[in-house]
Amino acid sequence: MSLTTTDQTPSIVCAPDSFKGSASAPAAAAAMARGARAVFPGARVTELPFADGGEGTLDALLAVWGTRPRTVDTVDALGRTTSADFGLSPDGKTAVIEAAQANGLPQVSDVELQPERADTYGVGLIAAAALDLGVEEILLCIGGSASTDGGTGILAALGARFTDVAGQPVTPGGGGLAAIAAVDTSGLDRRATAVRWRIAVDVDNPLTGPRGAAAVFGPQKGADADSVAVLDSGLGHLAEVLTGTSAEAKDLAATPGFGAAGGIPLALTTLLGAEVVPGSTMVAEAVGLSEALAEADFVLTGEGSFDSQSLGGKVVAAVRDHAPASARVIVIAGRVGLSAAECWEAGITAALSIAPGPADLATLSERAEALIEDTAAQACALNSPPNTPFQRRKDAP
Repeated sequence: MSLTTTDQTPSIVCAPDSFKGSASAPAAAAAMARGARAVFPGARVTELPFADGGEGTLDALLAVWGTRPRTVDTVDALGRTTSADFGLSPDGKTAVIEAAQANGLPQVSDVELQPERADTYGVGLIAAAALDLGVEEILLCIGGSASTDGGTGILAALGARFTDVAGQPVTPGGGGLAAIAAVDTSGLDRRATAVRWRIAVDVDNPLTGPRGAAAVFGPQKGADADSVAVLDSGLGHLAEVLTGTSAEAKDLAATPGFGAAGGIPLALTTLLGAEVVPGSTMVAEAVGLSEALAEADFVLTGEGSFDSQSLGGKVVAAVRDHAPASARVIVIAGRVGLSAAECWEAGITAALSIAPGPADLATLSERAEALIEDTAAQACALNSPPNTPFQRRKDAP
C-alpha cells in the first residue's frame, strides 16, 4: 500500500500475543491501537488480542468474544480444593479451558513437587462444568502442567475408571499408570464423547522416549532419573492398554505433540476422539483471524521476545500467514533477535523493539504498555504521508 496525502484512513489490525509478565494480549492490543490512532485518527483500527494456545489464551479469547470468565470449584494437581476460570463463546457453544488453572505448576509451588502423584483430575472437573452449560465444543489449552498422567485424571473426573488386575482403581497420577490393566468407560459422561474436543499444543514432542513427556518435561515437574523412568514406562504401558497392541501403542507414542503437558493428548484422543492441533491454528479459527485481516493495510503484532522461534507456529507466524500479501506486517517486541534481512525473508516488513535505550527488564515491564503505544505510533508514522499531525492523547503530559 502507498499512502498519499489524501489517503489517511488505512485499515490497521493490532493482533499481538501477550508480553509475558509485562502486558496481557488485550492490554498490548489496546496500546498498539492507541499508538496507531495517534498517527491516523480516522483509521479503521481493530484490536484482536491473540495467543498460541498457551498461557494467556483464555484472556485473549474472552477479550475478542466480549464475554466474562466463568469460575468453578475444582482441585489442583495434588487434589487440593481451588477454583479456576474458563471461557464461553457468545453463542454458548464453545468453551475454552486453560488446563494449567487446575494442574499447573504455580498452583503446587508452595509444597514439594510430587511428579508421580500429580494428576489432571481438576481439569476434568472444569470440563464437566462446561458440559453442564450445554457446550458443543471444548478448546483445551494444556501448557504449564505439573502432571504426567497421560490425561487419565481428566477422564476419571468425567466418569471413566482405570483399574488394576484385581479390578480396583489405580493410584492417581503418573506413578499409577503401570498398574492399569483395564479401562471401564461404562460410567463415562456421554456428553464428553458427544462434544468436539480440540487440544492446543505448542510442542512436537512424542509421548515417550528421549524426547518424550517424562524425559524432557518431567525434571521441571520435580522428577529425578528414577521418576522419569517410572513415568515414561507408565505412559508407554497406558498407550498399549488403550490401543490393545504393542505395535499400535508404539505408533501412537511416537506421534508428534503427544508429549505435551504430561501426555494429556493420549487418553483424550483415544477415548474422546479429541483432535490435536497447533495452538495458534486453533485460536486463529476461534477469533476469526483470516476475516479480521482480510482488508488490513497495516498489521501490528508482537510479543515479549521476537526471534527465530517466533516464526515456527507462534503468534507472529500465524498473523503473518493470515495477513494479505499487500499488508505491511510490523512486529513490536521487548527484544528483537532477527536482522532486517531475516525479517524480510520471513515475510515481516519490520521489527521494532520497545526499549528506548539501555534498560533492565523490570523497568521495561513497568512501562510496557506506554512503550508499546509509542513504538506503534513510531511504526505508523513511518508509513504516514508527509506532515501528518501526531495526535497526542488528551491525558499525555
